[in-house]
Amino acid sequence: LCNLPHRYTRELLLDLLNTKGFGGMYDFIYLPFDFKTHACLGYAFVNMVDPSAVRELWSALQGFADWKVQHIKACRITWSLPHQGREVMVNRFRNSPVMHAKVPKQFKPLLFQDGEQVAFPLPTRACRAPRARDLERLQGERPRQSRPF
Repeated sequence: LCNLPHRYTRELLLDLLNTKGFGGMYDFIYLPFDFKTHACLGYAFVNMVDPSAVRELWSALQGFADWKVQHIKACRITWSLPHQGREVMVNRFRNSPVMHAKVPKQFKPLLFQDGEQVAFPLPTRACRAPRARDLERLQGERPRQSRPF
């Protein structure tokens, strides 16, 4: 999904999908955020369980503009090439810095099974932590000022 409002949250995205009748029809959701501003980057990854549901989602959300927050752009649907499918998305993000323990949960991807959220698979290697300044921003701390010598 593209052209999402920057003030959108993961909860608003889930609410949109569910109120449009797609509850239980997706199994992966990720709404990337800017760690500095805590604003969504304007796009999301949504994996539909059944290929026929993709057509329905496309029909329902292509051109959608009735956002719950002020926003002038209409939603645009595109494929995430070459990344398609739940397994591919899980493998893409499971070792990503966004999955590091210090990253707040609201910034992480979600997995679903039969409409219920399930645990994300454990990383296959140690996740690199986001850069220190990004962690400080995520945790609401001010970046440290360097001291003059």
